[in-house]
Amino acid sequence: MRHYLDHAATSPLRPAAREAWLEASERIGNPSSLHTSGRSARGLVEDARERLAAALGAHPTEVILTSGGTEADNLAILGAFYKRRAADPALTGVMTTAVEHHAALDPARWLAREQDAEALELPVDADARLDVDALSAALVEHEGRTALVSVQWVNNEVGSVQPLAEVVEAAAARGVPVHADAVQGIGHLPFDFAGSGLATAAVSAHKVGGPVGIGALLARRDAALAPVSHGGGQERRLRSGTVDAAGAWAFAVALDEALAAREAEAARMSGLVDRLTDAIRAFAHEAIVHGDGPGQAPHILHAIIPGAPGESLLTALDLAGIDASPGAACTAGVIEPSHVVEAMGYGPALASQTLRLSVGWSTTDADIDAAVAALPAAIERAMAAGRT
Repeated sequence: MRHYLDHAATSPLRPAAREAWLEASERIGNPSSLHTSGRSARGLVEDARERLAAALGAHPTEVILTSGGTEADNLAILGAFYKRRAADPALTGVMTTAVEHHAALDPARWLAREQDAEALELPVDADARLDVDALSAALVEHEGRTALVSVQWVNNEVGSVQPLAEVVEAAAARGVPVHADAVQGIGHLPFDFAGSGLATAAVSAHKVGGPVGIGALLARRDAALAPVSHGGGQERRLRSGTVDAAGAWAFAVALDEALAAREAEAARMSGLVDRLTDAIRAFAHEAIVHGDGPGQAPHILHAIIPGAPGESLLTALDLAGIDASPGAACTAGVIEPSHVVEAMGYGPALASQTLRLSVGWSTTDADIDAAVAALPAAIERAMAAGRT
């Protein structure tokens, strides 16, 4: 039997979302078509948009449907940079942190490499949190040159929650809009787009039990954005492509279900993470654990286990029936040292000796029991591999 503890990567499709998708997928018609079937599909898209907006504290016109969080991040960062620099050529800078998800970090680095932009990656502390005073100082130093600040709300590797309200306040004092990759926080922490002060925020369905391949960029109606791809301009003339009506509807259903139980589920997940934390600390006394302290998301546990290579630990857990993550960036099946852990002040060796366990709506006590039972032997096996 498999025990799935990798919800931060993707969460299983909720039964209600699956049923919603199946029902909606039986409808025919392109939402942009003018005939009856097309108008029916358009109605479903707009109903989904309204539900998503209500759930996220946004106006329906502020919900731009995308293929997921990565596309939403790219549209927000590249689109804001292009639009604002076109209006003021002096705006050549993008500020972010060194611990962002690659979906947001790489567009900023691409701008620096290909568009002669200045991408400033602000440092973080040992808990992967941005020093807002450092941000304020950087904004003053780069007065009149910063087009955008981009800060991930909840770090996908270590679960640290960034002080977004303070970030927005500091940036607003200098007239700079803020984008947040909110993918990992939605459904686990309170969120109100209208009250956040953010210009844009990226969200994704499959992290809350919706289908893969659908997400949204929340963008204020006065947000300065330019399209980054071109075509029919179906979504506010900023995002082109036929809208996935069934996916949007299933996303709305999954998000509503997640938010209806958010507080109770956050408490339950915190308890599950505490059990995993205790198990790791009981066996690996030198482990550096993130997940049970203040300012952490309730569903992510991250551990640096000195002497236990992440790839070996992942393999050992996999053989024991536990689906986990090394916590490091994994591209095309290749595990690399975590850029997040390195930015937190740890060297490349420790950045390769990491483990992420993440829980979600489908996690049971039996899953945690199995992981707690498997962890000692898996850690021991990984440490033995590290000594060879």
